[in-house]
Amino acid sequence: MAFATIVKELQRKGVQNSKLMVSHNKETLLFDSLDEAWKFTDLLLLILKASPSLPFHHLVYLKICFSLVHQYIQHFNEVSGNKSAGIRRRSKTPGVMITQHVVDLPEGKSTPDFQCKPASVTIQEGKLAIFKAMVKGDPKPEVSWRRTKGNMLDKEKFQNKYDESTGEHILEIHKVSALEADTYKCYAVNEYGKAVCTATLSLTETLTDPSDFRKLLRRSRVGENQTNKADEETEERFWDAMMNADRKDYERICTDFGVADVHWILKQLEEKKKERAQNKCKQDGVIPYDEDARERHCLQTGGRTKDFIIKGQMQKGTGLNQLDVEKANFLDVRLNQLNAKEVNLLDTRLHQVDAEQINLLGAGLHQMDGEDVKLLLTEFKLTFIKTIYRNCQLYFTLPFSGLRTPVNGLAHREQLQWPGSFTSMCCLIFYFFLHTVSNVDFVIKIQEVQAQEREDALFECVLTHPLPRITWMGKGKVLEDGEKYSITVSDHKMIHRLLIKDCKLQDKGIYSAVAGITSCNAWLVVEVDSDLTSADKKRTRKTTLGDGAGTDLEKVAKQQQIKNREEMEKILAAIKAKHGAEQLTEEKPLTTCGRDSEIIAVTAAGKNSGALKDKSDAAKASARSEPKGSKEKAKMKNSRADGTVLKSDVSGGVTYDPKNKKRTKSGQEDFDKVTVILPNCSLLCMLDPGVQFICGLSDVNAIIGEAAEFTCKVSSEDCEGAWFRDGKKISPDDNFTVTKDGTIHKLVIITCKEEHSGKYRFEADGRKTEAMINVKDPPRFDPEDLSAYSKPVTVKVGHNAIFKLHFVGHEPVKIKWYREGEELQDDNNTKIEKSASHSRLLLSRCQRKDTGEIKIKLKNEHGFIEAISQLIVLDKPTPPLGPAEVTESSATSIEFRWRPPKDNGGSPVINYIMERQQVGRNTWKKIGEIPGVPSYRDTDVDRGRKYCYRIRAVTAEGISEATETDDMQAGTLAFPGSPSPPKVVSAYDDCINLSWDSPSNKGGSRILGYILEKRKKGSNLWTVVNALDEPIKEKKYAVKDVVAGLEYEFRVTAINVSGAGECSNPSEFVFARDPKKPPGKVTGLKLTETSYTHLVLTWTKPEDKPGIQDEAKGYFVEIRQAECIEWSRCNSIPIIMTSFSVKGLKSMDMYWVRVIATNDGGESAPEELANYVIAMPSPVRPKFTNHRMKSFIVVRAGNSVRITINFEALPRPDIMWLKDNVPVTKRVTISNSDGSSQLLIPSSERSDSGIYTILVKNLAGQETFSTEVRVTDDPKPPGPVELEENVPGTVTLVWAPSPDEKRDDRLHYTVSKLDSTKRTWATVADRLFNNKFTVCNIMHGREYHFRVYAKNDMGKSAPSESPTWGTERKKEKFVVSLPTTKDCDLRCAPTFIVPLKFHTAPKGYECYMSCAVKGDPTPRITWYRNHISINTDANYYISNTCGVCSMLIIRVGPKDMGEYTITAENALGRAECSTVLNVRE
Repeated sequence: MAFATIVKELQRKGVQNSKLMVSHNKETLLFDSLDEAWKFTDLLLLILKASPSLPFHHLVYLKICFSLVHQYIQHFNEVSGNKSAGIRRRSKTPGVMITQHVVDLPEGKSTPDFQCKPASVTIQEGKLAIFKAMVKGDPKPEVSWRRTKGNMLDKEKFQNKYDESTGEHILEIHKVSALEADTYKCYAVNEYGKAVCTATLSLTETLTDPSDFRKLLRRSRVGENQTNKADEETEERFWDAMMNADRKDYERICTDFGVADVHWILKQLEEKKKERAQNKCKQDGVIPYDEDARERHCLQTGGRTKDFIIKGQMQKGTGLNQLDVEKANFLDVRLNQLNAKEVNLLDTRLHQVDAEQINLLGAGLHQMDGEDVKLLLTEFKLTFIKTIYRNCQLYFTLPFSGLRTPVNGLAHREQLQWPGSFTSMCCLIFYFFLHTVSNVDFVIKIQEVQAQEREDALFECVLTHPLPRITWMGKGKVLEDGEKYSITVSDHKMIHRLLIKDCKLQDKGIYSAVAGITSCNAWLVVEVDSDLTSADKKRTRKTTLGDGAGTDLEKVAKQQQIKNREEMEKILAAIKAKHGAEQLTEEKPLTTCGRDSEIIAVTAAGKNSGALKDKSDAAKASARSEPKGSKEKAKMKNSRADGTVLKSDVSGGVTYDPKNKKRTKSGQEDFDKVTVILPNCSLLCMLDPGVQFICGLSDVNAIIGEAAEFTCKVSSEDCEGAWFRDGKKISPDDNFTVTKDGTIHKLVIITCKEEHSGKYRFEADGRKTEAMINVKDPPRFDPEDLSAYSKPVTVKVGHNAIFKLHFVGHEPVKIKWYREGEELQDDNNTKIEKSASHSRLLLSRCQRKDTGEIKIKLKNEHGFIEAISQLIVLDKPTPPLGPAEVTESSATSIEFRWRPPKDNGGSPVINYIMERQQVGRNTWKKIGEIPGVPSYRDTDVDRGRKYCYRIRAVTAEGISEATETDDMQAGTLAFPGSPSPPKVVSAYDDCINLSWDSPSNKGGSRILGYILEKRKKGSNLWTVVNALDEPIKEKKYAVKDVVAGLEYEFRVTAINVSGAGECSNPSEFVFARDPKKPPGKVTGLKLTETSYTHLVLTWTKPEDKPGIQDEAKGYFVEIRQAECIEWSRCNSIPIIMTSFSVKGLKSMDMYWVRVIATNDGGESAPEELANYVIAMPSPVRPKFTNHRMKSFIVVRAGNSVRITINFEALPRPDIMWLKDNVPVTKRVTISNSDGSSQLLIPSSERSDSGIYTILVKNLAGQETFSTEVRVTDDPKPPGPVELEENVPGTVTLVWAPSPDEKRDDRLHYTVSKLDSTKRTWATVADRLFNNKFTVCNIMHGREYHFRVYAKNDMGKSAPSESPTWGTERKKEKFVVSLPTTKDCDLRCAPTFIVPLKFHTAPKGYECYMSCAVKGDPTPRITWYRNHISINTDANYYISNTCGVCSMLIIRVGPKDMGEYTITAENALGRAECSTVLNVRE
């Protein structure tokens, strides 16, 4: 198909200005706008569908590339004004995304979050669906619900509730149908951020076998006698209606056809749509596209693989509304046919863009919701490309093969030329978007504003680069221009302002300005009106500016514009100088817009400009290294539709052949093609060196009857241009004025009319700039009527007030009247007349309370206007305010004052009428009228009598009611109290200046004067300074009667009508001498001690140098934190010592410290420490402080194990507990404090036995300590004992082991023996670790019994007894005949009556142990220490007196610790008693 046919088809579709241009075998298609280029792309899709062999893959790739790049662009559109910017992060609750609007949260405040997110619901149709959510945040968040695919306007179906008892926010959906099956979002919002989570509502299938559609039709509608053919026709009509209808009409269609299960129908509908699309693709010969499959086209180059995911661009809701499934399938096929290197080129160049910017864009996209990342392609085409053109004025060129017909190029405002492969264009668009939007910053940020109630607040900021619009946010919400907020932008788009009208307390909060990816914020502080008298009246409107209001913003903006222009000029000059010497060899310049062009690089101003030189130098060096033979012309091959190759001679470029996949370089560069590498990406950019627009036209909103002006600025003064309106050239006449002032061109419309609305264009030297003018007709007042209306209206009470004002404006006009901000409505006292040209307000029978602001507000579709007047209703004043305050009460007069009336009735108070009554009398005496000053002095009083007064206010409108005062008594003799001690203001050799305060108790009358006295130091005589008959009237005096060098003190006495009062306390002593010189700086300042809360400083007193620096009398210590700039004084009174302890520091904070010396002459220069101080003590290596720590602990199973370790370490160490060199398990509780650590096992088990080690470590070192813990229990007894005699005179005992032997490796056995000749059991073996023992010295003829015990660390078990061994020899009975006598046998075995007690003795002290024992015969006493006899040890004093056994240790030491045992033994038996001695340090 010929391209001429393409052009005709484009013109038929509305692309009227499409032209073909040929220059040097490069065919270029020019368009008037990007929309027309898009239509061309859609047309080519149809062409390629019919002729797949055409090599137009660059243009097919166009839409895919735009979609890939557009994901990043959409994010910047949001942060530059379409949506609020913020810090996005994930919540601890899964599935919740939090957006924080401010960088630093105030203390105690938090962003919203979900404690419990709503769960997805699957429910049957017709049931009640419930979503529940619980939120948190400070301030309390507001919760709202939304759905993805529909609205929630039906209040009966969607009901929001809040349960105060549980804190749950509930969404109830009544009678759920298939239309409500959707994804629902829950939003929690407060002024610091928002939180979002989602939940889905699904319906369960109710049909068991819904395969037959006819079963879904109601018999009443279809009829039982219908034929199969009728059923098929009905089914076909039903599916056609469903597939061609909108989603909102599905339920209605199902009702019309009698279908009951809508949910199942919707599933079948999706399948039928997919089936129809696949059938259509097969008929057209296109490979069908499967939505459920994820197609990846991996193109290999350079050893790397890049995946291009196509599915995401073709799913629903992505914004590609012009790209149907058919086209998507075709693109899928064409992408497979693309050359791998071409696709990889786009990938490579996108990766060369600044990594930080790419990461920023990617992070922002991943954190956005699915709705927020929709690709709004139309907005991208109309807004983004225009922004690139206006900021950069770029022209792109894409060569097409197969174009033969030469057509002259035309100049258009948005002329699009597509150079080389489309990958370069995508990179260029992406690069310049990053630098024109993301590089915007604030030269001047918004400042905090403090405003009174009812005032206006103004925020202002200045940008580094012009932006037509920024986003203003208040308390987390986007602000729009309207009645409450006025958003304005300067002509040069660099100064942005937000005006908040009529501030109220609820407007207080944080306001933000968001420009691109940067933002700034400031507080608006609204203060309550402190004037109580005007609390019910509206304040006169005035505007409050921020803290930086003194800055000339226009001047700052102009300087920034100059700076931007200078940076751009430097870059352009550097490029021209670099390539100006190179000449064109054999190629002619490429014709663009009918004239020659240069190719230069364009970069973002001021960023990475240094990369130009490096890249250019590298290119130049590479060119020099090429051999001479390579400087010949290379051939550029362009594939055509018929398979032929077009060759054009090009010097110095890169020649690319899609078929041969070769790249050849030539050393000679063209003059009109200079390849410059932009920062971070390799791009070819072309910029015409002719006239450029420095400042283009801007859209204008004009008012009918007023003037409007268009202004633009070009780069050359010699340029002449032409103005056009809607395509027609404008000639100067009575309505249009065209002027030129150097490089500035102006078009002025003197008197705007409605027909002047439209598009205006200025063309100069083939370039053009356009803008729109919108002529509006908002309501307007006649200036004379407005001036008359603005004057206050004054009426008397009961009279009528009339306000009338004429206006003009586009109808209809809404008229509203307000009084003190409240809208007025027609009633008995208010009448409002409205017409097309005027409005009248009648207020009948006005009262004093009606006084205030009267405002009229007019509004139509073009705007609104307000006019304000004042209504003053005159009335008689209210009574004067009491109570009256007595200012003087003496024996001869009473002086008092009161407050004026709260409401003077609209007229000033002229006089007051006074009456007086003596208390006790019934008559009132008229005093007369006094001037309008609220005070009176009555001199006609009797001493000691009481009086009462009546006061009335007099104005031009009448006399007020009377105010009666309390009783006032004429004074008796009352002397004043003592004044404050005199203060020394200054002192000199011949004069000392003093001041003092009047006494708080003035004695009921005014102070007539003061008496001042002085006294020398060391003297008892006070001398009066002033004469007694000449009191000092003022509260200051200069004492000149002093002797230089002497020291004085002073006191003062007050005098009133009654006489002199009490003297004040004396002042401080002061020398009569000239002022001193300030002291010098302290020396030797150093830090001697630090801790977490304080530090100690020492220094040396400064040197005394007469005439230069005097002696220091005290010192001030000042500190400041590292992040602060203000110093705070630690002591309010100077200290005398040369050391000071600074307390109250924050742990681990950094502080700067300095010391200032002071004396009477002033303060010295500060002396500061060279380095900052960290509030922490000096490091201390960990060491254990408890010397009684046990290295072995035995615990009964089931009891708790508690190990407490005390230590010293600075800074605070890291503590780790190990069991057998492995960290302890979670069932072990570790408690750490500043100086100790405790290990606790609440209920121990035998498995807890082991060696527990504590590791204490800090930066100074580490220390360890180990304790063995044995968890055990009382052992179980051994098994049966068997006896054997292997050797005569011996018995071998063999017993079964105790059941605990396997679990306790410290279990052992003890064997005891009982001889028939003795009555006590004797231990014959101990600590046996086997199950066998041989007992010796077994006597024949005796019986023996044996016991075996199991013992462990906890104790011993019950015994296992053996059978009896041996036979007792029977003796013959010896009979002695003795006289029958009855003797008393007093013999007994030894027993301890009083046992030994447990002893703990301090080291170095004596220890006395004693016990009592009885026995007959007298037992033999033996003392043991640790089972070693000490009876013969000279270190122990042992005594036995009448059975009282005692032992004395003179000086107890650590060696005396242990177990002490005393045994008592006689013929009848043996007794034993033991105790333990501990020695305390």
